[in-house]
Amino acid sequence: AFFWLVSLLLASLIWFVSVHLSDREDSKLQYGLLIFGAAVCVLLQEAFRFAYFKLLKKADEGLATLSEDGRSPISLRQMAYVSGLSFGIISGVFSVINILADSIGPGVVGIHGDSPYYFITSAFLTMALVLLHTFWGVIFFDACEKRRYGCLGLVVASHLLTSGLTFLNPWYEASLVPIFIITLGTGVWAFVTAGGSRHNILKCLSCKQEDDSGVMMYSALQVPLED
Repeated sequence: AFFWLVSLLLASLIWFVSVHLSDREDSKLQYGLLIFGAAVCVLLQEAFRFAYFKLLKKADEGLATLSEDGRSPISLRQMAYVSGLSFGIISGVFSVINILADSIGPGVVGIHGDSPYYFITSAFLTMALVLLHTFWGVIFFDACEKRRYGCLGLVVASHLLTSGLTFLNPWYEASLVPIFIITLGTGVWAFVTAGGSRHNILKCLSCKQEDDSGVMMYSALQVPLED
């Protein structure tokens, strides 16, 4: 979360300087600078995600050195999940905090022709961003570990596309639907990257006890019922 906050601070400074050095009366230029700031923010977030990966690799080597069996007690996939979830949570907090502050008044959404679905749409977008950052973290770390530069490029491109789609608001159908399609596709990609498969899903849903202790427990529960 700290790394994400630092990336946001740097992106804000770049946007702030750009605005003050430009013509504030030119609305088209200011809108372009806003898009530029969003793109810079995305690129800095991914750069700091990579920096965090390198930091965790160093920490992982240290933990492996201290352990008795020479292995780190935390796997790369666990670190990737926690890192992505942290990025997502802090991103979601910053996305929704100003909206929640505005929701307490004094105005009412929709009274001046604004969309009455503003708050519910913002909530769904925030949820999608939290999930996406989690999925991106898993894919990004795996791509860095295996040096799959194409996957890294796809993560950055999908992040840029997701941020760009938000500029279509308040045309929510054009932004919300594609973002959730990206979320679903990225979630499947992250699931496969983490070692998931169709067999694992069926095994999880079946809830069968395959070990001997589970079979014995099941039999012990059945005997009193039959008596």
